[in-house]
Amino acid sequence: MKILVNILRIFVGSLFIFSGLVKINDPIGFSFKLEEYFGPTVFDIDFLLPYTLALAIIIVILEVLLGLFLLIGFKPKLTIWVMLLMIIWFTFLTWYSAYYNKVTDCGCFGDAIPLTPWESFTKDVFLLSFILIIFYKIELIKPIINFKNQIIVSAISLIICSSIVYRVIEHLPMIDFRPYNIQANIIDNMVVPDDAPKDIWNYDWKFVVDGTEEIISSTGEYPDINGEFVSVETKLIKKGYEPPIHDFSIELNGEDMSGELLNEEKLLMFVLYNLSKSNFDESSELITKSKQAIENGYKVIGITASGIDMQEEVKNQFGFEFDFYTCDETALKTIIRSNPGALEIRSGTIVNKWHYNDFNKIKFD
Repeated sequence: MKILVNILRIFVGSLFIFSGLVKINDPIGFSFKLEEYFGPTVFDIDFLLPYTLALAIIIVILEVLLGLFLLIGFKPKLTIWVMLLMIIWFTFLTWYSAYYNKVTDCGCFGDAIPLTPWESFTKDVFLLSFILIIFYKIELIKPIINFKNQIIVSAISLIICSSIVYRVIEHLPMIDFRPYNIQANIIDNMVVPDDAPKDIWNYDWKFVVDGTEEIISSTGEYPDINGEFVSVETKLIKKGYEPPIHDFSIELNGEDMSGELLNEEKLLMFVLYNLSKSNFDESSELITKSKQAIENGYKVIGITASGIDMQEEVKNQFGFEFDFYTCDETALKTIIRSNPGALEIRSGTIVNKWHYNDFNKIKFD
């Protein structure tokens, strides 16, 4: 039993550290997941929405520290209790997501390892069982270093985690796991191969035949039956191929301009996913860089999910000379963790990305 507990101790502790570090690299992305859970389509607890980023930071740092505490044997009873409460809550969330199909990716491992809701729930069930075993045999958890060194290691870890969080929030994630990373070609990532597997659906057709209701199932074809059609229910049986980028478009007045703009040899795109929430402290730098880009032969555009009225208001207020195009807000949040942010795109390939704090570093050739 001692061997088993220590094996589980290493596994659980390492998994908590890995999960926390992946999300520490992108706490803003994790905060977007919390927004989904707190939003009206899931739990509808909107009073927590203003605090999602703060909660995300606390959770991801706590994950790393709990994993570390378990490995070094620091305050084992308190550590396991907190771990147990966290995993119970996470297990409920992943079950809820899977059963009600609410949040299709829980963000357990950020964008590094996307999991389906049922995969996330299964992972949490196993993790819960491992933590319960450790919980019932907590006396077997012994410190591997003395208390003074435990405090030193914990303090250093907290400082490192906090420093990473500060750095990635004020700039951009150090590692970009998303399909919009530097050197990614947006056009290629949107392509669906001709031989790609298609979605498989089940159709339950309801008819009234001779006064009796009958349900006939098919994979899509309309049943050959003499009866009065009542309704049809569909259910996805097997998900087909989905390209890495499947929800991105650049529209102007309802017309899709993606093909034309992504084929530009030099494109500077300012992403402002929500103009009412955008940070315009660096608006003068944004204007300066947009003018420099135009002088160097770049096509310059803004892209947002906000409406025409808000676009015109912002253009008039700040004197932006480029046109705004529209795109889905979720897609824009995925493209860059900065509002505003900037991308340099050449023939569909992202060659650079900048947080608004780094607009002064934008260079053109």
